[in-house]
Amino acid sequence: MGKIVCFSNQKGGVAKTTTTCAMAYQLQKLGFKVLVVDMDPQGNLSFSVGANTEMSATIYDVLKGEIKTSFAIQHTPLVDVIPSNILLSGIELEFTGHGREFLLKNAFEPIKNMYDFILIDTPPALSILTVNAFTASDYIIIPMLSDIFSLQGITQLYDTIERVKSYCNPNLKISGILLTKFNSRTRLAKEVRGTAEMISEKFGIYLFKTSIRNSIAISESQITQRDMIESYPKNKAVNDYIAFVDEFLSRL
Repeated sequence: MGKIVCFSNQKGGVAKTTTTCAMAYQLQKLGFKVLVVDMDPQGNLSFSVGANTEMSATIYDVLKGEIKTSFAIQHTPLVDVIPSNILLSGIELEFTGHGREFLLKNAFEPIKNMYDFILIDTPPALSILTVNAFTASDYIIIPMLSDIFSLQGITQLYDTIERVKSYCNPNLKISGILLTKFNSRTRLAKEVRGTAEMISEKFGIYLFKTSIRNSIAISESQITQRDMIESYPKNKAVNDYIAFVDEFLSRL
């Protein structure tokens, strides 16, 4: 049975989508079968992997029960993906009844044995979409910028995770906090890492030893819809992601 991993932080711009893509590409390079699922109505993950979001089925159609999950999977040259588009933003208003937290978990039942890893990119908000991702997942990875504002959101995110564990998914685990766009040469980044270590200890959340440096090349790979692992094998940030995936796998 495949492992389901979601990437979450209610703050935008923390590299959730980038991390999802990088992890998917590296896992595939290691021989794993991977599916990525876009749970963000903005559809940035869908664009990054070259998915069709206008003329094809999306996760919105799956959650509404209008199409089988397997029929929504697109086999792009980069990775298998269930895409999203702006229609997904209507889920919050359309589904108000009992059990709406389990829509994604139920949708994964027919396909979860088809993949070694299912990776979920979540929106920058603690909405019903994020709760669905938590309910369906085995692990949560928290990408976090090296700034104080990112640290402030961890407490709220942790409380949401604990509620989901209590009511929807008792087996959910926080895999760890991943510092992104990290510049170890700055004093602020060092201070933030120190604070992150204190938060890690307070909540019992693992802080990945690997941190991800910033890189224009990674942004370019997403814009041009290329595999960053394959396209920039000598890039420092790409090598950070490779090390991060190794660290994640070593902890499973």
